Amino acid sequence: MSKVIYEGWMVRYGRRKIGRSFIHRRYFVLEPRLLAYYKKKPQDNRVPIKTLLIDGNCRVEDRGLKAHHGHTLYVLSVYNKKDKYNRITMAAFNIQEVFIWKEKIEFVIDQHQESQVPNGNKYVSFEYKSGMDNGRNASSSDCESQFSAQEDEDDNRPHLLRRTTMGNGPPASVFDWTQEFDSELTNQNANNQVFSRKHWRLLQCQNGLRIFEELLEVDYLPRSCSRAMKAVGVVEASCEEVFELIMSMDATRFDWDCSFQYGSIVEEVDGHTAILHHVLQLDWFPIFVWPRDLCYVRYWRRNDDGSYVVLFRSREHENCGPRPGFVRAHIESGGFNISPLKPRNGKHRTQVQHLMQIDLKGWGAGYVSSFQQHCLLQMLNSVAGLREWFSQTDERSAPPRIPAMDNMARASALSKKNVKLQESSVHPTPPSFNQINAASQNSGRRDGHSEQISEEEQEASQTKHENNVKRTGSEEEPVNQIDLSCFSGNLRRDDRDNTRDCWRMSDGNNFRVRSKHFCFDKSKVHAGKHLLDLVAVDWFKDTKRMDHVVRRQGCAAQVASENGLFSVVFNLQVPASTHYSMVFYFVTREIVPGSLLQRFVDGDDEFRNSRLKLIPSVPKGSWIVRQSVGSTPCLLGKAVDCNYIRGPNYLEVDVDIGSSTVAKGVLGLVIGVITSLVVDMAFLVQANATEELPERLIGAVRVSHIELSSAIVPKLDPETS
Repeated sequence: MSKVIYEGWMVRYGRRKIGRSFIHRRYFVLEPRLLAYYKKKPQDNRVPIKTLLIDGNCRVEDRGLKAHHGHTLYVLSVYNKKDKYNRITMAAFNIQEVFIWKEKIEFVIDQHQESQVPNGNKYVSFEYKSGMDNGRNASSSDCESQFSAQEDEDDNRPHLLRRTTMGNGPPASVFDWTQEFDSELTNQNANNQVFSRKHWRLLQCQNGLRIFEELLEVDYLPRSCSRAMKAVGVVEASCEEVFELIMSMDATRFDWDCSFQYGSIVEEVDGHTAILHHVLQLDWFPIFVWPRDLCYVRYWRRNDDGSYVVLFRSREHENCGPRPGFVRAHIESGGFNISPLKPRNGKHRTQVQHLMQIDLKGWGAGYVSSFQQHCLLQMLNSVAGLREWFSQTDERSAPPRIPAMDNMARASALSKKNVKLQESSVHPTPPSFNQINAASQNSGRRDGHSEQISEEEQEASQTKHENNVKRTGSEEEPVNQIDLSCFSGNLRRDDRDNTRDCWRMSDGNNFRVRSKHFCFDKSKVHAGKHLLDLVAVDWFKDTKRMDHVVRRQGCAAQVASENGLFSVVFNLQVPASTHYSMVFYFVTREIVPGSLLQRFVDGDDEFRNSRLKLIPSVPKGSWIVRQSVGSTPCLLGKAVDCNYIRGPNYLEVDVDIGSSTVAKGVLGLVIGVITSLVVDMAFLVQANATEELPERLIGAVRVSHIELSSAIVPKLDPETS
């Protein structure tokens, strides 16, 4: 009999053809190669109602919260990438139970991924712990994202969130500011920690909270729009309890949040998203100042480290226009980051960060500075309200239930008012190169700083040593330089600083990769010289997705082939009403036989998906974009669908960012402000085994202040059979 990995009662959730949803209590069983559910607990030869074969192509889709006849369920869907119509959907009333199932299923998927046999040779990775018994630390979003899910850099669980998608991902306009705080607590780049901290300063301590103000320089800030401020405090409760209270719709909200008068749901977008309308309760000379209201989108997610993220930003909605007698305020960015801390004296502890950047509009905000700051501090004080609410509440023994999703409505003038509900996405706009990692993105938080300091010291000494170590002979650098004058792309190259709408090669030392001793001490070193040279970049647009762009006559890959060179081409496909593709052509004289790069080029898609890695960075851009993008390495094949085209003298990788709902929601953030950004990207093949280390970059690129209008429509030759 097969070994049972996990089993138990869950809710079978679905939707009938007539449009009505249904729920049934079913018994689910997870085995090493099979997920099945039964009408009753399986005995003897009882046949399951439905089964799904589990392999490395499976994904776990996080569908968020669903309301059904007064019940609120947390829904997961498991399916195979190669057959998305064959899926099993399961749900529970308890968040912890859902994420136990999610973790177990992803662990089985990872086991199949690690045990694959590419090209007939089994490459043995160094051993990781499963992560199911060592806490909740990990890398979606979206999210994940998200956005959910970094690769196995700083944690003992390799790839779990890379297979997870969340709803439709964060809305295009919603910035995931929490990623900056997540990256501050990871040990992958010590420089990032210093870089992030210098943009915040402690403004004051109030009501047991630390109040910070952002320090980033901005070109223009409306007089009525404050700089971003955040409040940080510790609440003696579990993350689930805090999250439930923040998302609650009942009268308890008025026991801890003094800044909201009442609110209602405008639209439920998906299980992670809703558009809300709220009236603010502001006490600054109400006789002279008109009341403020908000219409905003809210998005939430749960990371695998046990933390919760709630994001919101203002937006217009046809069913929520301006109201007479109110001034419509504008939330530029805001939300909660709810992270677990180590228990103390047997009590749960949670760090709650509440960030807000808001334009209160009106003459009061524009000409009386104290009005803006007073109201903003009143909103941030909700963290203190949370802390006091839990400290004055009796022991909570029942497991936290998922908050009900009842519609919030104004029941009476001031007593029965409800608050915010599910918030998040709106028009899915193009996803961002980076937060493929996000949304899905897993933060890998640490509860203390001792681990970070020790690992940073190890990295510092290891870096000094590893930079002097000679690279292994399996991937020697080419002796002869390549003549770059014969290559061209429609996006120009410019190596000067402060240039626009151009690209240049990014210094490999801007990125940190696994050292030769990573298997033993998890140390990293500066990447150094690239294996391949970046010779051209194309920036395309069309009404449909552009696949196999090497077909274009005269492209850099064809020129390289004519000169006896080998090309690795990355085609980042950005979906939108107009589809965009940014194509990078990396060229080398030859690929060393037996090297990791050669195994990647000639391997099968399973092996490629498990190893292709992207390291993003935003050296120049608004702090909110840098926080959303982060610098967490991402295993592309596990985050999005990658199509590999192996030609005579090239390998083209078509990265379909639109295949991930998390990434699709996130890229809209970057596309909207792409002209103000400088983005670095490094591509490499992840090294797992000792003989594959240290890691080497395939190549790296910096794109600066890209203009959407500079993209051209390519003429692609028809596919040959």
